[in-house]
Amino acid sequence: MRFSDVFTSKDNIQLDKKTLVILRWIAIIGQYISISIVYLILNFELPFLYCSIIILLGVVTNFYLQFVVKENQLSNIKSSSYLLYDLGQLSLLLFLTGGVTNPFIILLIIPAVVSSTFLNLRSTISLSIITILILIILTVSYLPLPHKMVEELHFHVPEYYLYAIPLSIIIGLVFLTYFGARFGLESRKRSEALNKLELILAKEHELESIGLQAAAAAHSLGTPLSTISVVAKELEKEIGSNSQYSKDISLLLSQSKRCSEILKNLSQDQLNEDNFLTDIKIEDLLNEIVRSFSKISEKKIYFIKKKNEQNPKILRTLEITYGLRNFIGNAVKYSNSTVEINLISNEIITEVSISDDGPGFSEDVIDVLGEPYIRSKNKVISSKSGLGLGTFIGKTLLERMKANVNFSSSTKLTGAMVKIKWQTKDLVNI
Repeated sequence: MRFSDVFTSKDNIQLDKKTLVILRWIAIIGQYISISIVYLILNFELPFLYCSIIILLGVVTNFYLQFVVKENQLSNIKSSSYLLYDLGQLSLLLFLTGGVTNPFIILLIIPAVVSSTFLNLRSTISLSIITILILIILTVSYLPLPHKMVEELHFHVPEYYLYAIPLSIIIGLVFLTYFGARFGLESRKRSEALNKLELILAKEHELESIGLQAAAAAHSLGTPLSTISVVAKELEKEIGSNSQYSKDISLLLSQSKRCSEILKNLSQDQLNEDNFLTDIKIEDLLNEIVRSFSKISEKKIYFIKKKNEQNPKILRTLEITYGLRNFIGNAVKYSNSTVEINLISNEIITEVSISDDGPGFSEDVIDVLGEPYIRSKNKVISSKSGLGLGTFIGKTLLERMKANVNFSSSTKLTGAMVKIKWQTKDLVNI
């Protein structure tokens, strides 16, 4: 399963202008220092004027990029254009200074390598093809390598050696651009997945904050509602059977009673909801999660805790609660009828295993589970699943809490199994 088959960045790939400007200044300064040393210090014969003009054009374009271009993030097309210009500028310098025999010929691969890391695959392939064509041209056509002005150049090598130079550079180009493309795409997909994780954490904290505010509101509104009820009852006694007002008073009483019941239920729900950053037994936390899914699903969920010797008391963090709930929810979703949760704890380890009788993990993705943006070729599984973001988020959150998460097949229920294991001492000290 290739991640590039399922991952597409929602944003246009962009290159930071500052990064490109710095890279270009390094190249320009290096080029000018090199030709100056060769021409002025070593006294080698060299078309110094033409080389200086080419470098000067690079200086002008970089000043334009740095001070005129306002975007801080350059689009893929603009970045590719600047890299293509740099490739052309360097090619002209190499043509004037020995072509493929110039030891600096290796620098030709830099634009394509930069593209492979920061830009999309199309730009990288285009720059790589152009680089290969330029290498071929510089192998057969170039001005002599710089040499002493008072002597003739005696630099002769066999043709097979001469042709081996561009071949070795092309091999290096393919290797480095492939590595850069893999690295860049991996970084982008993981960055987007982590952004989604942070959004989920922010949403959970927001919901918690809303719950606390609702509880505070319920407490604060209790007294005014009681006052309204008392006044309405007194008015009901005084008005008696006066039909003009008695219906309105009865409606006022019934609605104030209803408000009181709503606020009471709200307060109770808040007490029953996850109150993060409080201590709770691991068994109690799992019981809460199981009950929440039992209310919304007709599938059988068995919670087995026969080997729960230690039953450690832990800090109820958002990461542990969400992670456990995520994997239990997945088991309920994919199971045919049964989910089994086993809790084992002792002084050494605390392990939660979640099994189901569903189709299990597909063989083509089981080795990469926990990575974002993957999809199984199994139609039954892929019809219910997304791109693996839920599993990635659950695994990442639990691993932040020192857990070890493993995926396998259940020998008992023949479906999927997720094992979440902590060192007990680590779990209680979170």
